[in-house]
Amino acid sequence: SDCFKFFLENYFYELSIFNLTNLQFTEEKLGQAEKTELDAHLENLLSKAECTKLWTEKIMKQTEVLLQPNPNARIEEFVYEKLDRKAPSRMNNPELLGQYMIDAGNEFGPGTAYGNALIKCGETQKRIGAADRELIQTSAINFLTPLRNFIEGDYKTITKERKLLQNKRLDLDAAKTRLKKAKVAEARAASEQEVRITQSEFDRQAEITRLLLEGISSTHAHHLRCLNDFVEAQMTYYAQCYQYMLDLQKQLGSFPSTFLSNNNQSSTTPVQSVSSPSVLASASASLPSVSNSMVTSGLSELKSSSGSRKARVLYDYDAANSSELSLLADEVITVYSIPGMDSDWLMGERGNQKGKVPITYLELLN
Repeated sequence: SDCFKFFLENYFYELSIFNLTNLQFTEEKLGQAEKTELDAHLENLLSKAECTKLWTEKIMKQTEVLLQPNPNARIEEFVYEKLDRKAPSRMNNPELLGQYMIDAGNEFGPGTAYGNALIKCGETQKRIGAADRELIQTSAINFLTPLRNFIEGDYKTITKERKLLQNKRLDLDAAKTRLKKAKVAEARAASEQEVRITQSEFDRQAEITRLLLEGISSTHAHHLRCLNDFVEAQMTYYAQCYQYMLDLQKQLGSFPSTFLSNNNQSSTTPVQSVSSPSVLASASASLPSVSNSMVTSGLSELKSSSGSRKARVLYDYDAANSSELSLLADEVITVYSIPGMDSDWLMGERGNQKGKVPITYLELLN
């Protein structure tokens, strides 16, 4: 039928165009055919787009590594995201460490100096873990998502239009080649018409591509705002962590400043000097007992005399038996030493109540 004949003619025409286009591409690669060059402005825009895509991908991937160093966790989050499902909530590393510290502190006893310090450290680690979650969430929304949208959205559109421009250019150059080879007048007229049509299509596609590429400058401006949001999120996170650790250091530093030697050293071996007093106080706070030769000068004087002193209680303490005195943080009691008493303990009095109290829970008052 006429319809079938028209279909075959059109099919073979398109096939010949396709073959000629491929032939044009091959001959260009071999240096055997001329190539229509893009204008310098368009070439610069293409180069800028490629550079933006390359560095956006690198920054995005490394930010993901920074926020989630565990590659298995990143893969799991990626799979859940593709499945449009929420990933199961799990403790992050600071939270897990904090829980271990709290469990250990409860096991050793909250009433002991070491157990109490572990619990305080654990609570701080868990707060840091919560701040870390907030940083990840904020950064994902305000920084990573816009970068990913550019790679998976805008740049894919640019790539599609650029490929279409490449095809239009090949069609134009193939038409120019056929025009050069046309010998009869009728063939030249048809080829000239084809060159005009392909030139018009190429110019129109070049304009579309140029408009898309000029949007890269707006992309840079948008990514700059996102970068500011990321920096602000990091500032908030590090400020929170600093404040948490500062508070923890103050709590640990409120233990009596005591000097303990290494287990492999004798008690007379001088302790290496430490430049920061707060670091020294923090280090001594984690130790549950104090030996006779290493108590502070105030406690030593108290033990060597028959007098009494006022002392402020640093932490709550629950008496283990009837010979001990329970303590409440910040209360002031009277303490004194009796002959033969263990070096880690003093006698404490509160009104009519009296009993042994651990010296690491006390701060002597002038």
